[in-house]
Amino acid sequence: MSNVVTSVEIDVPFPKPPVNLSPEQKENHTAKIKDLLVKHNAVLIAHYYTDPDIQALAEETGGFVGDSLEMAKFGARHEADTLIIAGVKFMGETAKILSPEKRILMPTLEATCSLDLGCPIEEFSNFCDQHPDREVVVYANTSAAVKARADWVVTSSIAVDVLEHLAEQDKKIIWGPDKHLGRYIQQQTGADMLLWQGACIVHDEFKTNALEQTMALHPDAAVLVHPESPQSVVDLADFVGSTSQLIKAANELPHKKMIVATDKGIFYKMQQKAPNKELIIAPTAGEGATCRSCAHCPWMKMNALHVLSEVFEGNDKEIFVDEDLAKKALIPLEKMVNFANTIQSEVKSNI
Repeated sequence: MSNVVTSVEIDVPFPKPPVNLSPEQKENHTAKIKDLLVKHNAVLIAHYYTDPDIQALAEETGGFVGDSLEMAKFGARHEADTLIIAGVKFMGETAKILSPEKRILMPTLEATCSLDLGCPIEEFSNFCDQHPDREVVVYANTSAAVKARADWVVTSSIAVDVLEHLAEQDKKIIWGPDKHLGRYIQQQTGADMLLWQGACIVHDEFKTNALEQTMALHPDAAVLVHPESPQSVVDLADFVGSTSQLIKAANELPHKKMIVATDKGIFYKMQQKAPNKELIIAPTAGEGATCRSCAHCPWMKMNALHVLSEVFEGNDKEIFVDEDLAKKALIPLEKMVNFANTIQSEVKSNI
């Protein structure tokens, strides 16, 4: 059984794209960042969806590129005093929750996420209170406050396992915030779920007709789709999975071409893992002219080199999480990790 929860309107203007840098400017900013990392005993940790310049710099300096939970776990293990998180705000919060003793900086705290924005704690908590008989399961793409309200936090690759586990116990579920991922999980598990109606602005823009046209142009290509995409797009996929799973599939599938329906920032790492494959971004609504995201998160774009080079300037770059809130949010996060270890499943995140 699947039910729908009323959505929350998001009325936040998209950030302006960062300025284009010349090769000389990129070189200067890169050199400055490298010096700052050494000076401050800091490490750069970047998400798959950031721009290639940022991902390459993280790799070159002994940092890390991965999904949100992998980023936080790497930071917790690393000996650096300061973690610089290149991503969106909830990723910085998760890093702080798992590494409370470390300083967590971000290029800008204005980099957010439509899923986070679409699931404000007051509305979500009130809804949960109306259904006290249900387990609250939330996606990692949420604020620390929403995580603290949840019984479970899940990432896209472990979500089906967790929901199967709960369904076997006849648990009824409140799921938030991504409606498409929730629908996909419900179909896979048969769990009784109330779905919060949030959506990722990037994945929500992939459209069936445009994808079918691309498939017709490349009939020999495999279609890789993230489950945050609409049902009609998922139905066309040869493979559905999280960011890490999509990267692995690009390497392992026999096809020489891949049509990829997720944020095109993933192409940097995907091409590394599958150097002989041709990668084609799935078309979005408006086909590039009028689309809102054009297959690349506008908030991820804010993690630009010239912004990163100023991360130690001013006092508005550091992530803080209330201590009591962090302790509450840590409980469902640790529950997820422990569950993953129990089933010997590698925990991977989406965004």
